Amino acid sequence: MSHLSSATPPSEAARAILVGVDFGRSNKSVGSFDPTLDELALLAESAGDTPVARVIARRQAPDAALFVGSGKADEIKLLVQAHQAHTVLFDQAISPAQQRNLERVLGVPVADRTALILEIFAARAQSHEGKLQVELARLQYLATRLVRRWSHLERQSGGIGMRGGPGEAQIELDRRMIDDRIKTIKDKLKKVQRQRSTQQRARSRNGVFRVSLVGYTNAGKSTLFNALVKARSYAADQLFATLDTTTRSLYLEQAGASVSLSDTVGFIRDLPHKLVEAFRATLQEAADADLLLHVVDAASPVLDEQMLEVERVLEEIGAADIPQILVYNKQDLLEEDQRPREPMDWLERPGQGGGGGLRVPRVFVSSLDGSGLDLLREQIVVAMQRAPGDINPLANDPRGLKIQEAPPVEGGDFETEENPGAVSPGEAADLPKTQA
Repeated sequence: MSHLSSATPPSEAARAILVGVDFGRSNKSVGSFDPTLDELALLAESAGDTPVARVIARRQAPDAALFVGSGKADEIKLLVQAHQAHTVLFDQAISPAQQRNLERVLGVPVADRTALILEIFAARAQSHEGKLQVELARLQYLATRLVRRWSHLERQSGGIGMRGGPGEAQIELDRRMIDDRIKTIKDKLKKVQRQRSTQQRARSRNGVFRVSLVGYTNAGKSTLFNALVKARSYAADQLFATLDTTTRSLYLEQAGASVSLSDTVGFIRDLPHKLVEAFRATLQEAADADLLLHVVDAASPVLDEQMLEVERVLEEIGAADIPQILVYNKQDLLEEDQRPREPMDWLERPGQGGGGGLRVPRVFVSSLDGSGLDLLREQIVVAMQRAPGDINPLANDPRGLKIQEAPPVEGGDFETEENPGAVSPGEAADLPKTQA
């Protein structure tokens, strides 16, 4: 990994200390707080690191110099020495100065959540477009941290009365090179967007109904995509297994028609804004869809928070008003007493903006064993019938299914042995944790 020192043997996974800081509810600008650091651990593992210790700090505000304060920094340094760790990973974004100061105190490279996500994206991007998007985001991130890359030249800054010196000149030269490269990449991505727009207009003219899979990373989107279209797209139980949009034709026997189905990059908590910006061309596939399949990991203990994060990003890319079907995936990982009574019900979309509060169909499926997929295909056909005539290939097709309107009362929710009546969707996150 690029944030690791060259002293790390190439065959050895880097040992990492994980750090999270709880600033309470008074300081939301530094990002969310995960008391378990489980997601940071998954990110570290996805990037090839091995977490060996976790540290939780509590502060009212970030320390200007060391983020966690000098006392906690000393505690982390002892852990680094005890575990012979190669790197320290922070769950929240830290400033360039804080990163530089922490590296001096701890004696090992330091990276934050943003750098870790960028590292994973750089390793996973396959297409020309995906590689351009990742490079753009990394350069924009690096441009704010040039000071630490050239710290070895600080001694050459000149004497009294001199402005700058070789060190400053090198930084400015490097910054200009980065700015020039950013401009070049943006120009190339604009061309890619124009090509994508041309393809989308062609699909629209052909009356193709466009469906996009969206959801939190590792919710099982690619596995569901493969199960629906019999494709062989890369799918793995890891964060950000898919970065590049894949589109296939999905034939729906119930309607005697095909739709265009796209698999998109997964979302994650505190996804860096620059990364969303860089991947806007890819995410545009979701923004231009006629229907979104919002895939949810039903076995996740924090599914409510994950759904809210997806809705937030959809709002950011202008896709909040697109009709949705909630797809609760990974039913095969649930215990019998955690499984839903009915294969489908209706649920209010979370969030305040866009489609927040609207009742949408929720289908329970397992991409691995195939349960619920026929019902999901049926609901896609129903959504096609609801679509405006200019994008509805079934407008005059008598074979279409009867449109199912949302019931006026709650549908079947989760039930347990202790309370067979129902567990509300909001309480699903409190069910016993199942490893996904």
